[in-house]
This record gives sequence, structure tokens and C-alpha cells, in this order.
Amino acid sequence: MIRERTAARPSPDTLRHLLVVDDDDRIRGLIKEYLVRAGFRVSVAADATQARRMVEQLAFDLLVLDVMMPREDGFAFARWLRARPGEGGQTPILILTARGLPGDRIEGLTLGADDYLAKPFEPRELVLRIEAILRRVGPRPGAGGRIQLGRCSFDLARGELWRDDLPVRLTEGEVQLLRQLAGAAHAPVDRFALARESAEAAGRAVDIQVTRLRRKIEDDPKNPRYLQTVRGVGYMLAPDP
Repeated sequence: MIRERTAARPSPDTLRHLLVVDDDDRIRGLIKEYLVRAGFRVSVAADATQARRMVEQLAFDLLVLDVMMPREDGFAFARWLRARPGEGGQTPILILTARGLPGDRIEGLTLGADDYLAKPFEPRELVLRIEAILRRVGPRPGAGGRIQLGRCSFDLARGELWRDDLPVRLTEGEVQLLRQLAGAAHAPVDRFALARESAEAAGRAVDIQVTRLRRKIEDDPKNPRYLQTVRGVGYMLAPDP
């Protein structure tokens, strides 16, 4: 049994964000439960295809990766991840698998995994190994601020939108628009100033992006509370205090 910690958890802004990739629903759920109780923010993927989509949309502090999965195994996924350019390709990986032979460990570590733990495992050991990896890689870059929009929160540095602890997919244009509006929160921003950062100087692209963002952020997109229209000027973002 894993006992819940009695100490207060850190705020969501400071939690390390982990992605657990495992095709076994029961094991995936148990791992998530262990790690959430240990003070991590946890997302899950049922296979490598789903994990690819999530990695392309979000920034994670560490991946817990199974090997034996249908279609694409964990070793192939690790190879793909390490081939990605930029910081995304350097995301730490802990392989957690029933394949515990020396040759398997060597293959996983050769592909760039930071650690390798065989199943069955002790939950406490998993947490300790994750914490050790994160200490080695050092603190993540500063969050750069997070704004709250009712049930949604937006991380400016990472360009991530969350609704009820679930990620919401944003286009690059939508991320840029939210950042611009957040930088002038509670003040109207000229529509044409926003349009200069888009593909269409006339502002049509901004209007389309605003409509799409309202569907993702607002409980009632037709009567927006957070992404407001300022007549004769442009738009204003009014996050919660």
C-alpha cells in the first residue's frame, strides 16, 4: 500500500510534469496513482502513437516508458524521441518494462534512456529513480507565469492550455495570440497590432483564432467571459485574479 503524504502539495505551477506510456490500462492507472501521490503532475498515453501526439503538443519533464507495446515498441519510440531537434529530444526517459535481461537494459540505455527499471517494481523505488533523474538534469526553466481562465489555465512559457487537468490542443497561432493578450491582461489590444503577428494583416486570421479559442476556453463562447471583444479596438483577455 502507498500512503498519502500528509504534507501540502506544491502548487500546479511547480509540479514536474510526467508522461506515462503503457498499453496496460491497469498498470498505467496504478503508476499514475503512485506518481500523483508522490507530488507529480501526470499525463498518460496508451501507446506510442498517442504519446507522439502528446509530446509534439506539450513539454514534459520526464517520460516513464514501457517497451512491449503493439505496433511501435518503447525502444522505437525512444529512438524517435532522441532524434527530435531541440529540448524536446532531450526529455529524460525512464524505461519501465518486464523485459529485464541484461541485453534489454543495454539496448535501452544505448538508445538514450536515463534509467531502466524492470517489472514487477516497488513504487517507492520508481519514485526515487525519477527524483534522481530530475536532480541530475537540474531545475526546469522558469515557468514564466500562468494565468487562470475559469476551468482553464494557460502556461505562457510552455504555451500549454489545460482544462480540468486535461490538455487542450492549440495551434501555434493560438499560442501566440494568447501570449500577446496575456501580456496586456485586462487592457484592450488593437486588432491590427495582433494581426501583425499573423499571416493576414487585415486581421481575419485573428478573428478566426479568437473564435476557436473561445470554444476551447469559454463555458459559453457566444457570451465570452475571458476573451472579450472591445468594440472599435480589438480584444482583451480578462483572466481571474
